[in-house]
Amino acid sequence: MLKRPRTPRRSRRTADVDELLRLAAGLAASCTRAEDEFWQEALAEVVGNLLADGEEDTLNAALDGLAQADGEAWNELANEIETACESTQLSVDGQPWQVVLVAAPLLSWSRYAIPSGALGASLLQTLRVQLGAHVLAHNVKFAMIDYLFSPDQLPQGFSPTYQLLQELAPLAPQNGTLSLAGLALPETTPFLSDVRYVLLAVAAPLGSPLFRWQEEDGERREAEQQWQKQGASALTPVFAGCAMEALLPQAYFAAWRSADRAARAYSVRATVAFLQLTLNLEARQISAAIAACHKHKLEEYRIGFMLDRGNEVVHGVVWPLLDGEDEHTDCLADIETVLRECGVSDITVHDHTFPTDYCDDCGSPFFPNADGELLHTEPPPEAQEQPQQHLH
Repeated sequence: MLKRPRTPRRSRRTADVDELLRLAAGLAASCTRAEDEFWQEALAEVVGNLLADGEEDTLNAALDGLAQADGEAWNELANEIETACESTQLSVDGQPWQVVLVAAPLLSWSRYAIPSGALGASLLQTLRVQLGAHVLAHNVKFAMIDYLFSPDQLPQGFSPTYQLLQELAPLAPQNGTLSLAGLALPETTPFLSDVRYVLLAVAAPLGSPLFRWQEEDGERREAEQQWQKQGASALTPVFAGCAMEALLPQAYFAAWRSADRAARAYSVRATVAFLQLTLNLEARQISAAIAACHKHKLEEYRIGFMLDRGNEVVHGVVWPLLDGEDEHTDCLADIETVLRECGVSDITVHDHTFPTDYCDDCGSPFFPNADGELLHTEPPPEAQEQPQQHLH
C-alpha cells in the first residue's frame, strides 16, 4: 500500500468536480446574456475535456453534488453535458458546420419478438428519403447507422454517447453510413412492449436550420404527422407481426425522454390489446389495480391486470415517474384516463403506498390486485407460451 503524502492534496478528479460546481453555479446565477455566454463557454470547455478523457465518474459526481444543493445549477450542468454529448462542430471546406446526434424512436408491441439489428442498405436509403422529405431541413447532410437499436444497445452513459457522436459526425457532411457489422452489441431483453431507435447525425453550416420546422414554411406537427405516416410505412416490413408507432425524430436526449414518456401510455394500451387478442376477451372483462410504490420517495406506479374481477394478476405495467414528477403530479389521472380509453372501467386505486418489491427468483416486479396484495404475474394457460411476462 502506498504511503499517504503528509501534505493533503486534492486529486485531479476532486479539482474538476469543484470547477464544474463553480461554473454551473455561476451560470445558474447569471442575469445577462453576455454573462451566460461567458459561463457557458467556460463550462463547455471543462465538460468537453472530461468527456474526451472518459471521465464519466467526475461528471456524475458533480451532478450528484448539485442534485439536492442547487437545482438550477444541476439543470445547467446537465444541459451542458447533454449538449456536449449530442452536438459538435466541424470545419467543412473552411466553413464551420454544426452536427447534432438525432434519434428516431419507434414504439412497438408484439406477441412475438420485437425486431432489432441490421437495417440493410435498401431500407436505409428509403429512410433517408423519408427523413429528408418530412423531418430534416432542405439541403442538410446526414449520416445514418445501419442498425435498429433496442434500449439495451444504446450507448450507456455520457462518454459512450459522446464517443459515438465523434465517430459519426465526420460522416455526416458526406451523407455517409456507419456500419456496425461484426460489432457485438448486448442482447435485447424481450418485452411485450418496448422502444426501438434509428440513429443519425445531421449536419449543416453553422446557423442554418437542421429540422423542417425551423424553416419558414415548415411546421413541427405537420412534420410529425408525415413521418408517422410515411416513415412508419417504410419500416412496416421490419416490424412484421408487430404494432408500431413512430415518434418525431429529435435531438438524441429529447427523443429519448419523449419516448420514455410516450411508452408509459403505450404499454398500458398494449397490455389491454394483448389480453384481448390472446384470450379472446372484451375490455370490460379486464380489471386493473393501481399502486403507488416507494423506496425513500415515490418512484413509480404499478398497474396490475386481472380477469373477470378475479384476484390473480395476469399482467402488469410499471409507470415510472420521470423528470419533474413527484407525488404531487397527477399521474393517477393520466393512468385512469388511458385505461378508460382502452375500455377498462373496473379500476381500483389503492390509497396507501407499497414497496418496490421484486421476485427474488426472476427479478420481475410484483403488481397489485384489487385486494391490495403485491403478486407475481400469473398468465392464464392461453398466454403462457408468450415470451414476455411484464412490460418494459
